[in-house]
Amino acid sequence: MTQLSVLDLVPIREGGTLPQAYASAASLAKVAEDAGYKRFWVAEHHAMEGIAGGAASVVLAHVGHATSTIRIGSGGIMLPNHNPFVIAEQFGTLDALFPGRIDLGLGRAPGADGRIQRAFRKNLGHAAQDFPQDVQELRAYFAGHPDVGLRPTPGFGADIEMWMLGSSLFGAQLAAALGLPYAFAAHFAPDHLDEALAVYRRNFQPSETLDRPHVMVAMNVFAAETDEAAQTLSTSQLQAFVRLRTGTPGKLPPPVANYRDTLDPMARRMLDHVSQASAVGSPATVREQVEAFVARTQADEIIVAGATYDPEAREKSLRLTAEALAAFEPA
Repeated sequence: MTQLSVLDLVPIREGGTLPQAYASAASLAKVAEDAGYKRFWVAEHHAMEGIAGGAASVVLAHVGHATSTIRIGSGGIMLPNHNPFVIAEQFGTLDALFPGRIDLGLGRAPGADGRIQRAFRKNLGHAAQDFPQDVQELRAYFAGHPDVGLRPTPGFGADIEMWMLGSSLFGAQLAAALGLPYAFAAHFAPDHLDEALAVYRRNFQPSETLDRPHVMVAMNVFAAETDEAAQTLSTSQLQAFVRLRTGTPGKLPPPVANYRDTLDPMARRMLDHVSQASAVGSPATVREQVEAFVARTQADEIIVAGATYDPEAREKSLRLTAEALAAFEPA
């Protein structure tokens, strides 16, 4: 049975505050837990006015205290921004606080421009080249390998489920070589989806923690009582996509009915492209679209993205989606 999880960027809405964004994330995680979702992930972004998840491990601690059973983790930590020892300490701390519930999804893309690179005092291009070795170092810490030398405390021997994230063939190849589960970011970068999944499955090498390929794919999902209501609900994120691609990112705006009709053809084509991995509509429509996407990808898990201006609307969307897909088993 294909499982459902949640990806939350911890959006800051126009007119909203950071405390409200964090409170909404905790409330959404509790709704996801009650609705039967398997995981709740947050993503690391930096210097973005509309996203509050920069200190991902701290946000996860907040979410962990608001929940009790759902797995919590990163989707992802951009490892070139950090060093493996500190990430081992951070996620080892989370494992001690919330044992048996912690995921560590790792990405190679720095997710930052030159200004962030200078702020981090790092050569992110060089750090990205070290990514495979840094992933192996983290695995050795969590495995409690006796030859690691300096042992992170907490972190050494921590019970962490590691994931490889990606939107290109590199992550797929590395996940396959290391025998890690693989999550593809189709919700904003769908171009290489089918090829990456094929590469991962074809080249997968079993590991001590995973004996066969395990795939999660991210898609945008907006469910409401009617197709029209869901389409309107999704326009806050569509506006955010357009603003990001045109160099004017900001806080999450209110929805705008018939938003696509206000755009020029180039912007509409961009949205059509980035929205390929999406399910938007009534519960029946969402079920049909998610079923078709799972049939295409044969994903073991779908992780549901999709920011809404009204936090309660996203909570309702998660409930409707879970109910619509409760009895779904892929072919």
